[in-house]
Amino acid sequence: MPQFSYRAMQPDGVLATGFLDAANRSEAIRQMESRGLKPIRLSESSTETAPKPAAATAENAEARPFWRMQTARKGKINARTLENFTRLLSSLLASGVSFSRALVILHREATSPIAREKWKEIHDCVIDGMSLSAAMARSPETFPRVYVAMVEAGEAGGFLDVVLAQIADFQAREKDIRSKVLSAMMYPIILLVLALGVLVFLLVFFIPRFQLIFRGFNTALPLLTQLIVKTSEIVRSYGPFVVAGIVIAGLAIRKWLQSPDGRRTWEGWVLRLPVVGPLLAEFAMARFTRMLGTLLGAGVPLINALNVARRSIGNQILVDAVSESIDRVKEGKPLGISLARNRTLFPGAVVEMISVAEESGRLDQELLRIANVTEGDLDRQLKTAVALVEPVMLFVIAAFIGTIFIGMVYPIFSLQDHIN
Repeated sequence: MPQFSYRAMQPDGVLATGFLDAANRSEAIRQMESRGLKPIRLSESSTETAPKPAAATAENAEARPFWRMQTARKGKINARTLENFTRLLSSLLASGVSFSRALVILHREATSPIAREKWKEIHDCVIDGMSLSAAMARSPETFPRVYVAMVEAGEAGGFLDVVLAQIADFQAREKDIRSKVLSAMMYPIILLVLALGVLVFLLVFFIPRFQLIFRGFNTALPLLTQLIVKTSEIVRSYGPFVVAGIVIAGLAIRKWLQSPDGRRTWEGWVLRLPVVGPLLAEFAMARFTRMLGTLLGAGVPLINALNVARRSIGNQILVDAVSESIDRVKEGKPLGISLARNRTLFPGAVVEMISVAEESGRLDQELLRIANVTEGDLDRQLKTAVALVEPVMLFVIAAFIGTIFIGMVYPIFSLQDHIN
């Protein structure tokens, strides 16, 4: 009879490992459920009746069939579907439903064919002996690295349901912040598009009409008018080539930004911008403190929580700086002192609050409070910035159109003065 090795959570939340004899995998799962265990990993350790599955790690996921590797690439699961999956899985595990049965329920209740196929793939990987975090790591287009790292921490600590609930809350807050940013930037983007459309219309259709009038002049046109007319001729004659050049340049810049060196160069340049840089650093700090506070509140050890939280920052330069702080924490130094050297991300007041909270034993609560205060401040700054951007963009649009109008009308008045 085949022997199966398992890793599961006991009713008290303690992680348990062991072996059991069963005729097949389904029988092994039923035995575990009868003992009150929630399966996390189940793999066959005997080769008498069935071949041993491939090692269940994210590193050797290439050993699995290629068609499974391509399953999720047929479509993308949106953020709302992923949040619902996370919250429902957390609720099912917290209510005592076994791990494998919870995944079956999620697969059966999925409304989207793409989600149903993805949840089935996750279920099959887990049943084959792969951990949930390793199965999720094979689909980075669905599960971000921070998501996978938090799940891995929850599996290691035996409180997966708690971590999943925290992930769902974090996703909800991230979605709320993202929607605020998009809604705030919508009006300026519309203004910019309209300005470009008006500018192209003037250069392509409006200015050529004046060129017919200027051809009868026997005097030289003003410099401003000459520049406008020349620009109009270039746009009309070489417009498609200009658009193609812009597209090619955009693709080249995008490829450069995807490279490690290009990304670091760009992120370093953005952080040095007068207004945008501090806002991005403040947003990264809010994400880091919320993630770290969430993990500590769920019971994740400090070092593991720091390693996971730093992935949520986004900016690689800031990630490197936090990595140096984590190294100092590993050496035994307090967290506040370790973060104090990274002034770009952690101002002096924030470092002091973290140090005091660390001494009083309420670090997780203070980190979440800092995140809430920072996000509220970011919301106010964003509204103020957008309120200033709108009149500035209107002024720029009026300046462009007014300059073109003056440049085209001025030669007519000059000709009238010359006749007089």
